[in-house]
Amino acid sequence: MAILAVGSVALDDVETPFGRVTSALGGSAIHFAAAASVFAPVQVVGVVGNDYPLDRLDFLRARGVDLTGLEVTEGESFRWSGRYTHDLSTAHTLDTRLGVFADFHPRIPEAFKAPDVLFLGNIDPRLQLEVLNQVDRAGIVACDTMNYWIEGSRAPLLEVLARVDVLLVNEAEVRQLAGDANLFRAANWILDQGPKRLVVKKGEHGAILFDKGFDDGGIFFIPGYPLEDVFDPTGAGDAFAGGFLGYLAGNGDGSPRTLRNALVHGSVLGSFAVEDFSVGRLSRVTRDEIAERVRSFRAMTHFDLQPVTGAPAPPASP
Repeated sequence: MAILAVGSVALDDVETPFGRVTSALGGSAIHFAAAASVFAPVQVVGVVGNDYPLDRLDFLRARGVDLTGLEVTEGESFRWSGRYTHDLSTAHTLDTRLGVFADFHPRIPEAFKAPDVLFLGNIDPRLQLEVLNQVDRAGIVACDTMNYWIEGSRAPLLEVLARVDVLLVNEAEVRQLAGDANLFRAANWILDQGPKRLVVKKGEHGAILFDKGFDDGGIFFIPGYPLEDVFDPTGAGDAFAGGFLGYLAGNGDGSPRTLRNALVHGSVLGSFAVEDFSVGRLSRVTRDEIAERVRSFRAMTHFDLQPVTGAPAPPASP
């Protein structure tokens, strides 16, 4: 099953307490493709300037990623510069230069117009609508967004939500979008806008899947995978989305069991992403390494229900 990913393609300067990189591969489409391509063929649509080092995407081509939808335009590529302190959950943006991305309007190649899975990366909702208007109905349509679009482009974002199956956002964005501080009420409000499923990304604290189709309350929660070494969280959310949707593309029955396994695989790919700067670790990760980490994840979270035995506790004092 083919996955079409439409999003940003960037060059990043990133500094964390553990090092610094310049002109590193970045952008939602690249982090997503680096993770999803482990499981399924990926097609990428985006734009770069003529300063972009295209040869550094050879690892994606070697995995079968189709980059013919990546436009090369005269000018500077999208560049982002950021710094993280020891609180790696928050990026401090130092500079953003949109370059050719400022005038980007997705043009979907004819061969890409019938994807099994469509991922709309974190871009302007009006551009996401342009993509939806160009493609045939995909088996699964998923999108990401952020606080900037929730605040400044709410109307087109709600149009997008009415046409997607899965929304992947973080906890703060769920509350902001719904205008409700209670996460569970906010999640139900979002599901009422159109998406069948909501994935709430909680970073190192895991993820929650809300699905009204589940028989047991519609909620599945997983913790984050514990790591000793975290170097760079940039793009971890897109790698999570790539692992989640890549797994669904390769095991596409849509059952609760498959969705729960997909959430675990998303978390595992996100955990690999942060172990190196940019897509360094994702470019080297193997299916065997992923399977081993999934087994470890299951061992850490699985338990057999055991009934309470022994004498009952004494009643509480009045």
